[in-house]
Amino acid sequence: MNIVSVRHLDGPNIYIYRPVMIARVDLEGLTERESYEFPGFSDRILRLLPGLREHHCAKGAPGGFVERLYGGTYFGHIVEHVAIELACLAGVDVHFGRTVYAGRPGLYDIVMECRAYACQRYLLDEAIRLVGDLIEGRAPALDKVLAEAQNILARTEFGPSTRAIVEAALRRNIPVRRLNDGSLIQLGYGRHRRLVEATVTDRTSAVAVDIACDKELTKRLLAAAGIPVPDGAVAEDVEAAVAAFHRIGPPVVVKPFNGNQGRGVSLNLTTEGEVREAYEIAQAFSPRVLVEPYIVGRNIRFLVVDGRFTAASERIPARVFGDGLHTVQELIDAANAHPLRGMGHEKPLTRIRVDAVVLNTLRRQQLGLTSVPAPGQEVWLRESANLSTGGEAVDVTADVHPSYARLAERVARVIGLDVCGIDMVVAHPEAPFDRRACAVIEVNAAPGIRMHEHPSYGVARAAGERIVESLFPNGADGRIPIVAITGTNGKTTTTRLIGHVLASTGRVVGMTTTSGVWIGGEKVLDGDTTGPESARIVLSDPAVDVAVLETARGGIVRGGLAYDRANVAVITNISMDHLGQDGVETIEDLVHIKSLVGECVWEDGTVVLNADDERLVQLAPRLPARVAYFSMSDQNPVLKRHLACGGVGYYLFRDWIVEGRGNLTWEVAPVRDIPLTMQGLARFHVENCLAAVAALRALGCTRQQVASGLTSFLPGEHNPGRCMLYRLPGGVHAVLDYGHNPEGFQRMAEWLRQVPHRRLVAVVGVPGDRMDAVIRQSGRQAAALFDALVVKEDADKRGRREGEVAGILEEEIRNTAPGKPCTVILPEPDALRFALNQAVPGDVVVMFFERLDPAKRVIEEFGGVPVTSFDAPVAQPSVAVPL
Repeated sequence: MNIVSVRHLDGPNIYIYRPVMIARVDLEGLTERESYEFPGFSDRILRLLPGLREHHCAKGAPGGFVERLYGGTYFGHIVEHVAIELACLAGVDVHFGRTVYAGRPGLYDIVMECRAYACQRYLLDEAIRLVGDLIEGRAPALDKVLAEAQNILARTEFGPSTRAIVEAALRRNIPVRRLNDGSLIQLGYGRHRRLVEATVTDRTSAVAVDIACDKELTKRLLAAAGIPVPDGAVAEDVEAAVAAFHRIGPPVVVKPFNGNQGRGVSLNLTTEGEVREAYEIAQAFSPRVLVEPYIVGRNIRFLVVDGRFTAASERIPARVFGDGLHTVQELIDAANAHPLRGMGHEKPLTRIRVDAVVLNTLRRQQLGLTSVPAPGQEVWLRESANLSTGGEAVDVTADVHPSYARLAERVARVIGLDVCGIDMVVAHPEAPFDRRACAVIEVNAAPGIRMHEHPSYGVARAAGERIVESLFPNGADGRIPIVAITGTNGKTTTTRLIGHVLASTGRVVGMTTTSGVWIGGEKVLDGDTTGPESARIVLSDPAVDVAVLETARGGIVRGGLAYDRANVAVITNISMDHLGQDGVETIEDLVHIKSLVGECVWEDGTVVLNADDERLVQLAPRLPARVAYFSMSDQNPVLKRHLACGGVGYYLFRDWIVEGRGNLTWEVAPVRDIPLTMQGLARFHVENCLAAVAALRALGCTRQQVASGLTSFLPGEHNPGRCMLYRLPGGVHAVLDYGHNPEGFQRMAEWLRQVPHRRLVAVVGVPGDRMDAVIRQSGRQAAALFDALVVKEDADKRGRREGEVAGILEEEIRNTAPGKPCTVILPEPDALRFALNQAVPGDVVVMFFERLDPAKRVIEEFGGVPVTSFDAPVAQPSVAVPL
């Protein structure tokens, strides 16, 4: 077996609403081989992984997978279940899996719920290796695999501080997105977006961080503010450190000038020799070293968030207790084996690491690693009280005197930090402030909150929640309104309409379309940008008030959605297109894919559906949100029934767009006043307007705002590439449109047959990644609708041979309408030139383009100018003129 590719979809997708990993796997020599063909394999795999007996599989009950295993199943399916079971054993709580045929025998997509991508990606490789070993009768080293998986988890998952913030945000329903392999996260969307890295926020002052990282400068500023700090000196060589020791007098502290997490810190040094050793230890972390007096008292970390005291924790240095039997090293090993201790910050406590500081601390107690302490003897391993070096924490939030809490708040104000950890040594923290019995020894710009969230002793404090509240006060959820638009035809125009009206109300609109990403009316990215990455550009931009997201099939299949829930979803229609792509074989497959947009809407949101599309009507009952229908007729039975039940609908009545709510109605706008509709003749654009009106009203726009926006939406300016009308010298008109499927051809012809014309001449093509059946249907449709045809071909062949698509189209056109003129010219610009050269007065030439700009240049060559309506009716009779 071989892994061909792996994708990670970190949002809702066509499989589940949670992140998944999709691995395309080639079974190679195991193609169409089943489990029962390998004697003993099923027994061996169940002995190794007995948890597989609980897997449901298609049966929907425990034991379902075992039945398939003994009855015979393909090995892609087996790898899926093994990878999921390995993840569960490694501590990753995932359960969903599915194996899907990927186009040829032996090629499958293995889909698995994914909560820890790096770990599960490794376990997928190991699952394939493990299955291969069991087929051959070899015994896999399962313990080694799981140990490495847990190491990967420890390296790649959030630390406790970031995790506390993420979990607090999720409890508040604030969107969370991880931005790198470290701890940088985005909270919220658009103008509410906040960035957080560990406990540093996008409100944290860079100047304040620089100050806090300079321990000497921090002390000077605090001392100038009247805050007690220890005296001290900066040493750049060991002799300077010794001189400072003699000047200050024992005991002293030696620590790196700009260190953190207690690394390289030595305390309670009483001799010149100890200072020299401590200097060498500290210099490994910083070329400059601080020498300060050692302050006797309790070591307490105060946490201040947004100017308010939040928590206090007394930190106890790393220690073990003797039992009269085991050595110090053995006692350390036993302490490190505790399940609450892990590497770095992965767990509430950190494993104790033996280094030079530990050895020196033991030596001052006349002990070593091989010493056997007496029963109950307390053995200190360090004197610096940091959790990062194996220390413990005791919550004292309720015990410290309010005067010390106020002192901590003042320290944070002086330095200028929004999230600040203040380390104080206080002789009597429960008593009122006494400047002779306390000192601020350090200020931390990125304080860990593990000690507050998971104290060794005492009450856990919700420090993560307090940080989230400082960023999103008063219970705000950090969201902006999101409207997502999908469907087969009309979604780009509908998206642009919605964006235009919202912008006209003063909102900053972030919009994704097939022509690019727009922020506040400015294009920031060109191209077909209808997938999740483009949506994330909008959702991460702090200028955006509202997101309007065109959401296409390809993006949904390959990347899922960029958001968890929208406020409004629009599904314009579903018709034959994209069949043969990404496993889409039927229109029902298209409905399944596009329905995800409607499913991912808040329960109090709205899904806008086309009541004239039977497939969308059938979709409505399974949607969680309210449904608003639109229809081209007030007599649509679905719409009438919906309104009779008190629902909301929008429809065309006497050439007005009308809003209905139960038995109440309001006129919104006359379609003839909406330029997009070409005096109401472009019926498909009337449909787009109805869909847009429904979405805008669901978003809270007034009817007056909607009507004003619709009438100010100009096709040429605001809707490029859709029904762009030009007048050419000699009485010829040309239309440029992006239509590329049978329904698109039909809707265009329905409009053009209503306007003055002699002949309708179409330059047609279909993208090469469509199934032959779709191409043939497009050819038949074009032959039936237009008077003369020029067949062109897209520059991007999408896997087809040159001329292949054009050949299929030509064949179908000639079979359907043998008497109609049909010419094949493959290059798109040349095909348009030919059609325009052959046009006679009164002809309308419509080009279904692949690329807009080259087509516009051809129109300009022929003297074409943009217009908003057709000229008066043509006097000449319609006759067949050969092309």
